[in-house]
Amino acid sequence: MYPLRRNRRLRTSEAIRSLVRETVITPNDFIVPLFVVEGKGIREEIPSMPNYYRQSLDLLAAEVKTLWSMGLKSVLLFVKVPDNLKDNAGTEAFNADGLMQHAIKTVKNACPEMLVMTDVALDPYSSYGHDGIVGNGEILNDATNKALAKMGLSHAQAGADILAPSDMMDGRIYEMRTVLEEEGFHNTGIMSYSAKYASSFYGPFRDALDSAPADIQNVPKDKKTYQMDFANRDEAVKETLMDIEEGADIVMVKPGLCYLDIVRDIRDAVDVPVAVYQVSGEYAMLKAAAANGWLDHDAVMLEQITAIKRAGAHMIASYFAKDVVRLLG
Repeated sequence: MYPLRRNRRLRTSEAIRSLVRETVITPNDFIVPLFVVEGKGIREEIPSMPNYYRQSLDLLAAEVKTLWSMGLKSVLLFVKVPDNLKDNAGTEAFNADGLMQHAIKTVKNACPEMLVMTDVALDPYSSYGHDGIVGNGEILNDATNKALAKMGLSHAQAGADILAPSDMMDGRIYEMRTVLEEEGFHNTGIMSYSAKYASSFYGPFRDALDSAPADIQNVPKDKKTYQMDFANRDEAVKETLMDIEEGADIVMVKPGLCYLDIVRDIRDAVDVPVAVYQVSGEYAMLKAAAANGWLDHDAVMLEQITAIKRAGAHMIASYFAKDVVRLLG
């Protein structure tokens, strides 16, 4: 009791604060999202994501070498597909000579030890901008699962270490795991976006990949029939447990900051690693506030990342990864 116990004694200097700190951030905490485009010598800044870029394959190789030198050991690949290669079935997603497949090989050739994760969803390949095949005014669940399993297999064949299905179709983890096992890819992991919410924080990401849902008659205008209602909490645990039963090795909550209660619920409920995606809107908001002098960029960035890990994340997919590692020195 006071004054025998004075809690402030353990806050009197940075040395003691560091010694008793409960949550510590290191480069090993991060997954680095990377956006890939066709072409050569291309490094395009994304207007709604300042200081973040779309890169062609030749520059991707240099980028992953830089990341590795910084202690960042995992990347998550996304591709921007030309409009002429898009269709409702996402056919280009299975192309063994496609951009994603080349991107996987590029990373592995440049830095063989880098852990390569790949986005498995049809929206970058869809003429409608949806994560699934559209039919009769709805997103077809089972037909989409077949396509996603075929897509995931092509990534595994190209050398991906972990598939990251982000679509939120029912049963897609089982479908994907089954195909991987049948084809001998027993060690290819699955990081499931298990609790992915229908969030308004994804706008800059959709700008980066030109993957927003199309405003076309008889096509859903949003993704609310498959992504989760952001008002729901218990459902996230149910979805996650089902994905683990179907074969997910890692589970993910997306977005991050507004869903820290979900992160903690899932961390308490499961025995597999939990990932969190700190999404493009979270990144863009801080960049905009800092540019206007309203917030201290580095201080808030580190506070946000720490909050996500403190809530229970084992790993964080974040556009701030390089910035945080530089700050940590």
